[in-house]
Amino acid sequence: MSQPLFERHRALLDRALQAIAERGYWSPFPESPKAYGEQMPAFGKAAFDAFLGKPFPMTLPGTVGKVGPETSPYGLELGITYPGVDLDPLFAAISEAEVSWRKAGPEAWIGVSLEILTRINKRSFEMAYAVMHTSGQAFVMAFQAGCPHAQDRALEAITYAYDEMRRIPSSALWEKPQGKNEPLRMEKRFRIVPRGISLVIGCNTFPTWNAYPGMFASLATGNAVIVKPHPNAILPLAITVEIAREVLTEAGFDPNVVTLVAHAAGDDTAQKLALRPEVKLIDFTGSTANGEWLEKNARQAQVYTEKAGVNQIVVDSADDFKNVARNVAFSLALYTGQMCTAPQNVYVPKSGIDAADGHLSFDQVAQGLAEAVQKLVSDPARAVEILGAVVNDSVTQRIDAARGLGPVVLDSQAISHAQFPNARIRTPLIVKLDARDDAKYLKEWFGPIAFVIATEDTIQSLDIARRAVRSHGALTLSLYSKDPKVIDQAIEVAEDAGVALSINLTGGVFVNQSAAFSDYHGTGANPAANAALTDAAFVASRFRVVQHRMHV
Repeated sequence: MSQPLFERHRALLDRALQAIAERGYWSPFPESPKAYGEQMPAFGKAAFDAFLGKPFPMTLPGTVGKVGPETSPYGLELGITYPGVDLDPLFAAISEAEVSWRKAGPEAWIGVSLEILTRINKRSFEMAYAVMHTSGQAFVMAFQAGCPHAQDRALEAITYAYDEMRRIPSSALWEKPQGKNEPLRMEKRFRIVPRGISLVIGCNTFPTWNAYPGMFASLATGNAVIVKPHPNAILPLAITVEIAREVLTEAGFDPNVVTLVAHAAGDDTAQKLALRPEVKLIDFTGSTANGEWLEKNARQAQVYTEKAGVNQIVVDSADDFKNVARNVAFSLALYTGQMCTAPQNVYVPKSGIDAADGHLSFDQVAQGLAEAVQKLVSDPARAVEILGAVVNDSVTQRIDAARGLGPVVLDSQAISHAQFPNARIRTPLIVKLDARDDAKYLKEWFGPIAFVIATEDTIQSLDIARRAVRSHGALTLSLYSKDPKVIDQAIEVAEDAGVALSINLTGGVFVNQSAAFSDYHGTGANPAANAALTDAAFVASRFRVVQHRMHV
């Protein structure tokens, strides 16, 4: 029925298959807004504005009342409401929709998924404004991370799904010799079947980037998908679901293969959804407490979680410390440290480090980092485009609490936004601590909060980093060193603890950044995440193979 969609996107899929095999640089979706044409920014802004102050145009089964509205971290009242749903009629409708979708087969699932994705890409400017005003990301970052980079991750998941499913032959002739007697002959047929309903639990900070891999991995393997956005970031995923339902309908399927469950903050909708026996797959990004609750209680489902972690930088020595400081400063400031990959702890030997221009004391290193951050955010017009806005009040409260942990090297400041006077914008806070203060720094302080920690030496720095990853989890680890032996030691620590390592980043690549088709985001080997985006393990358990056989 939707075979033409598979053929329409076959060239894209073939190139993506090549990309996951090579893992070099490749992206089919341009990250530069200029690549989309001069008219698209205005069209996208107008499309976003058209949503404001109105009910979102979506009809869902079991609709009861309204949910919303969200408030932008930039102070804009969005005024958008969404349909609330009664779960029993919703699941009944999904059950009906699953019947034809399950039978359609891998090429139909892949074709529909790719068509949805390419249509999402065409609405990237509209989506960028939606991401900006729900997450607080500055516009360029909202465009890049929320649109082409998120779309890259979605395509990566679809491609891995197809790569795993195409390994399964549809049929086989089995012939076993029996000596002088006629051989035993059987025909065997193998059917790929989806696991069941997939629940995607969105997060506030990266509503599309974190939701798309699970959503498209499940859809591409034949599962119906329920998208449950964070109550403060509904719009980007509502637009996504709207597009998906449109494509499904045009392809001859029931649109209820993909549904949206918006809900009010603080209620138990997520728990109710997660415990439904029909839900067999759950993708979650958020707090450790909620992620662990899902892992322990949603026993009927395969649960994929990305939770809190403590990301770390080990500074041993540097060829050019100013370049090191500039790179780290940008990593600390980007989106106000509200990235799951943003560094928090910077370990520096208390005796200081060797640099190309001489020995630097511990205090000089700490001050150098502070000065680099200060220079980066000194111009408010430039700073707001790097920092974005603070996603919620708990981040500002966390900044206030962190000030009291130790000597403040650089205080966090509020910055005003020329376009959005009510925006919550804060610069990074840097606090000095000692290695003995592990009760303070060995937990996640989500937001623009960094600690420069004095250690006995680099050996202790690496030892603390190893223990932190094993006990508390991390998505990134970074090292600065001129010593090949130290680099080898850091690689050993990273592989032993199960965390991605970046070495001597001083150019235009930052430890926070993760490139689809090349970098694995998370390893699944430490407590911060039980899966990697994206590898075969992320998709292979989303389907099963059921066979039948008969004598020939």
